[in-house]
Amino acid sequence: MPKGPAELDRFDSAIVAALAADGRMTATELARRVGLTKSPVQARVKRLEAAGVIAGYRAILSPIRMGLAHVAFVEVRLSDTREAALQAFNRAVRAMPEIEECHMIAGGFDYLLKVRTTDIADYRRVMAERISTLPSVAATSTYVAMEAVKEAGPIQPR
Repeated sequence: MPKGPAELDRFDSAIVAALAADGRMTATELARRVGLTKSPVQARVKRLEAAGVIAGYRAILSPIRMGLAHVAFVEVRLSDTREAALQAFNRAVRAMPEIEECHMIAGGFDYLLKVRTTDIADYRRVMAERISTLPSVAATSTYVAMEAVKEAGPIQPR
């Protein structure tokens, strides 16, 4: 798979935008929306998948309807930032379903976690028993979200 951004023409951009909004759209409907026939649309979708522009398809679940309305952001500072320690931390984070997102940060701390739990008591348990015991964790700071103003949605081509 090539590195760097893929070059998308107006049809590719329209296909990506339509599938980002509704990944279950039929090829016939997709072709109608972008103004091509079904065969070229199917070929373009396969090409976009092979190029990694379309990385996959999945159901978007409602965390609130699943009882996971509590969101906290956690700054994590590590005691060791050598490559082996970073890799151990990364592996451990990937194994924790409560951690919805994890980003390595260039700044005053090492990682920023987005953690989803049922409520503050559940978060306290996850923090005490799981997050604070992750490899090389030296310190954490928690910020509880009061309201989601904007969360990840379909990425639109520029």
